Amino acid sequence: MPMISYKPFYQTLFRKGITEYNLIFKQGISANTLHRMKHGEAISTKTLNALCEILDCKVSDIIEYIPDTEYD
Repeated sequence: MPMISYKPFYQTLFRKGITEYNLIFKQGISANTLHRMKHGEAISTKTLNALCEILDCKVSDIIEYIPDTEYD
């Protein structure tokens, strides 16, 4: 099954020195959104846009597509 991974998001947070606490309490990203991302669940494009704006990054710095073949 093809999958979207949020691994780049956590790498971007680390690289930029931004914590999840900062995203929740200073930037207004919901804790539920971060929970969903940790568990590989879907987020909206509106949220993706907000994260790109907050982190000053590209979509590819937040998500990556992992094709079926990498799981076989």
